[in-house]
Formats: sequence, structure tokens, C-alpha cells
Amino acid sequence: MTDLTAQTLSAEAVPSTGTASVRDYIALLKPRVMSLVVFTGFVGLAIAPGDIHPVLATIAVLCIAVGAGASGAINMWYDRDIDAVMGRTDKRPIPAGKVDADEALSFGVILAGFSVLVMALAVNVLSAALLAATIGFYVFVYTMWLKRRTPQNIVIGGAAGAVPPVIGWAAATGDVSWLSLVMFAIIFVWTPPHFWALALWKRGEYAAAGVPMLPVVSGERSTKRQILAYSVLLAVLGLAPWAMAATTAVYGVASIVLGGLFVLGAVQVLRAGADDMKPAKLLFGYSILYLFALFGALLADHWIAG
Repeated sequence: MTDLTAQTLSAEAVPSTGTASVRDYIALLKPRVMSLVVFTGFVGLAIAPGDIHPVLATIAVLCIAVGAGASGAINMWYDRDIDAVMGRTDKRPIPAGKVDADEALSFGVILAGFSVLVMALAVNVLSAALLAATIGFYVFVYTMWLKRRTPQNIVIGGAAGAVPPVIGWAAATGDVSWLSLVMFAIIFVWTPPHFWALALWKRGEYAAAGVPMLPVVSGERSTKRQILAYSVLLAVLGLAPWAMAATTAVYGVASIVLGGLFVLGAVQVLRAGADDMKPAKLLFGYSILYLFALFGALLADHWIAG
């Protein structure tokens, strides 16, 4: 019996203590991940040219948040075996024995259905369809199919996390535009260097869990090169809204600075020694700040431009 199998069986044998708190169920929703998803969805809605009532706008953002949280809960249900093996996830509610796996699945499925239904009834069918497709893609394509089978799991699976601004735009306008697709593309390209930076310094945990992240399959050097390549592409793509004349120079300058710092961080990761994980940790942290700041610049530019 392999170590992974033994640890997996041990983790699945951990019964729920029946002492789950509200905090444990909130943890199932992956609130830190949800916050970024909700913010990008809100920006997509806020800068769209449509005229949506504030109450409906609030409902739309809440549906995006609940749908994202539902995806996270179902992901934790499916990944409970590998979560128990990895140090960064073994304290999650299911492997820690605080929430029963079946309860977590039911919780996620109910929230997913609720978020899509409310979006369809209160906002519009297109935004609900996009939300449903996003949840389905994250659960079935990324979590159940790609994550454990290919080092390109994050590259392809990143599409799920890139859709929220398109959903927000559709909620406000009832359609999809080139600018909303550019926002999708920015997040899609941002996802690989963001996760690969994490995977570099958590490579041992991913290997132990049997997850074929790029550093595990292709090695550290190849991963660092791809991080740099995606970072350069991201810096260029970040300028697209300005190049499309959809923003003013306020956003353009912010994008240049933020993108330049991202590339600089990727260069430092590439130059770092094999045992020096500090640049990878810094890039991972900065990548989160980058996306918040870039979409914040889009929002600020929209307000400044009136």
C-alpha cells in the first residue's frame, strides 16, 4: 500500500464530529478565492454600459458569490482525499472531520442550483447560463477530469475563474462584448503563473498527493520559464483595454506599472536558485494583488471618465 493510499484511507475514515459551525461551512465556500471572483464579477457589471437597477445588481453579484462558493464546496468534497495529504489543505473542514463529506456535497449542489435559479429569475437567462456553465466547467472539467490527469490542468481549468466579469457584464447588458472577453482573457492568462508560483514551493505536497502540477511533471526550470512567458503575455494583454480605447491613460499607466512588476517578479523567480523559494512566494502573493489592482484600475478609470 502506498503512502498516499494509506493516508487517503485514513482521511476518509475520519468521521464527522458533528460539531460543524457556521465558520466551517463558510470555509467550504473558499472565501478568499471567492473574494477575487466576486470583485472581478462586480467590475464587469459596474463598467458595462447597461442600466441595471441597484437591487438587481446586488442580486447578480451575490449569485456570482454563491455560485463560486458552491463550486468550492463541491471541489472540497471531491478532493477530500488529496486535501488530507497536503499541508496547506489538511485543515479544511472535511479532512479535519468537522463537516461530513455528503453534507458538503449537498450544501454545494443546493447552493449551485439556487444561485443559477435566482440569477435566471431576477436578472436574465444569459447571465444564469454563463454562471451554470462556469460551475459545471469548474466541477466536471477541472476538478474531476483535468486536475489529476494533466499538468495543463490550470491552463485549461483557469477558464472557470475567468468567466465572472463576463457574467457581470451579461447581467448588466444582456449580452457579451469584446471588452468583457478581454477581461476574461486577462484572468485566463493570469491563472497559470499565479498557480505555478504556488506549485513551485509546494511541489513536494503536490507530488505526494499525486497531482501532476507542472513543477512535478516538467521540473522547476521549465516551470520558471513558462511563468515568465505567461507573465510577459499578461503584461501585454493587460494593455488591451487601453489599446481598444475602452479606457483612459489612467488605466493604461496603471497597467504598465502593474504588468512590469509582474514580469520583474517572474524574472526573479527564474534567476533564483533551486532551493530559494522566496521569489516564488513573493510572486504568488503579488499575483493576487495584481489582479485586484488591475481590475480596481478599470473600475477607477470608469468612474473618472464618467
